[in-house]
Amino acid sequence: MATTRASSKLPPKAANFQVDTRLAVLLGDSYASTERALKELVDNAWDADAENVWVTFPKAMTKEPIVIHDDGAGMTESELRYEYLFIANDRRSRKGETTPQKKRKVKGRKGVGKFAGLIAAQMMSVVTRVRGTETAIVIDRKVLQQAGREIEAVPIEVSVRPCEQGSHGTTLTLSQLDQNLHFPSADKFRQLLMRDYGREEGFSIYVDGKRLDLADVGGSVTECVQSIADVGEAKLRFAVSDEKGRLKGAGIVIRVKGRVVGKPTFLGLDQADDFPKSLLSQIYGEIEADGLESDLTGDFGSIIENSKAFESIRSWAEPILRLQVTSIYRREMQLAKARLKQKIDRRLASLPEYKRQYAEVALSKVLHKFYGESEDRLEPLVNVVLDAVEQDDYRLILEKIDEAKDQDVTAFAEALQQFGLVDLAHIAEQARNRLRLLDFLDELRSKPQTDELVMHKAIEQNLWLLGEEYGLLASNKTFKSIAEDVASKVYAGKRATERPDLLLAGNVSKQHVLIELKNPSMTLSFEHYQQATRYRHELSSYISGHMKVWIIGGRRGENALPASHEPEIYLSTFAEVIANARRQVEWLLERLAAAPA
Repeated sequence: MATTRASSKLPPKAANFQVDTRLAVLLGDSYASTERALKELVDNAWDADAENVWVTFPKAMTKEPIVIHDDGAGMTESELRYEYLFIANDRRSRKGETTPQKKRKVKGRKGVGKFAGLIAAQMMSVVTRVRGTETAIVIDRKVLQQAGREIEAVPIEVSVRPCEQGSHGTTLTLSQLDQNLHFPSADKFRQLLMRDYGREEGFSIYVDGKRLDLADVGGSVTECVQSIADVGEAKLRFAVSDEKGRLKGAGIVIRVKGRVVGKPTFLGLDQADDFPKSLLSQIYGEIEADGLESDLTGDFGSIIENSKAFESIRSWAEPILRLQVTSIYRREMQLAKARLKQKIDRRLASLPEYKRQYAEVALSKVLHKFYGESEDRLEPLVNVVLDAVEQDDYRLILEKIDEAKDQDVTAFAEALQQFGLVDLAHIAEQARNRLRLLDFLDELRSKPQTDELVMHKAIEQNLWLLGEEYGLLASNKTFKSIAEDVASKVYAGKRATERPDLLLAGNVSKQHVLIELKNPSMTLSFEHYQQATRYRHELSSYISGHMKVWIIGGRRGENALPASHEPEIYLSTFAEVIANARRQVEWLLERLAAAPA
């Protein structure tokens, strides 16, 4: 079906595709764009331990091919026949997760990425050289498509001829480009490659003769040169990407005498409360400062921590970096706050003026800090801030809890009841104190003398325990009296001793939750489910709006919640409620720690 690429003294010998049973159809694999498909071929050069890859795009409106050439290990005839033509043969399963010579982490896509060129072209020729031998094949996409699932029966002519002994590497030529696809963009291709390979040492990529550079990150490039005392000349060059997605190796590297020292740094922006942490991944560049040589560790691996020279460089470069990022993303920063504005205005309006101004400043900091997070992630943080403003200082409450926790459980529960969300200016500290509350509550529910009334006091003013969406709900005297009236009506006379503890909470949007609390030592049963549904039906004549029901006890009984149960009835143990709340608080602490302040 194909002809040899170069003349050969040896007659061509037919080969066939070897098809792994996991994937019988080659072209079932797809790519979002031609550029992404071509990147797979660069990934294969990386896996072949190449040091250089040259990609040549055709000139516009011509029929020239795309050529990808590398100086990697190349393939022998046997490797080409029994490995390269083995479709879906994952080289990781054969040779491990790293490359043999340079110990790079393998990138190729499980044996099919090597054929990605056929997504863009009708014909793909492969010429590979190693150990004085050049081996070549040509693959025709049309023939493969006609073969369908019988692809292993398609003959592939293999040409073998001598070549220069030291020559090694592989050249792919993609011809007869698919006219139904947009012409591949060299600029877009560079940006795509830059995200994965921009920081890789010992691997250079040239696209149309131009080496990959930070200008290929996308967005604007800034260059500044400054003479700094005790350092000499320092050159800052960086790009702020305006493309979606995170850059691998984002940040500013320090280069001294041509060598990169240490890991990328953000020059203190990662420690700034007023700088969106998600934008750090859009910064990419370097500072050249040969004058830092005397401030490096002996192995040239990092800059000495207390280097005054580096601090001078940081003080010069950080404002430049900040100004450029802010100028590009100012509008996005403003939109981040606007997305939640309608949701928080109602609560802000209910605050005294002096608290409102304080809350607005703190909310702005939170929205900057977690810029880019989804609304369902941001909203709990906003609720924490607003709840904190509405509450008194946490220290007095915690002192009371500490005093009460070793006394009788009623005093302990009353102290917990007063625990609210705390000081606005210390969200991280507040989250840690929530963890303390959860520890105390866990201890409380495990005490044998604790009953549902004690747990009621502990939970009533801390409904965030059920989830942040319940943090805006509140119990009040009216709701409390309604719940008591219903319970008294249902459990009158001889049944009065069986009366459960009810907590009814709601918000201004007529959303309500009815919580039926059982003794922490009690096993929840089907009867408890029946009671809860009866309460909801009774309460509906007193209160309009949406009502969920939550039954909380010590253990789950068998069939306590039938498969055909009424909607929005939830069954939990106190241990589960505490564990779920703990996960939420720990997530908050992890985010605060992970997004370098």
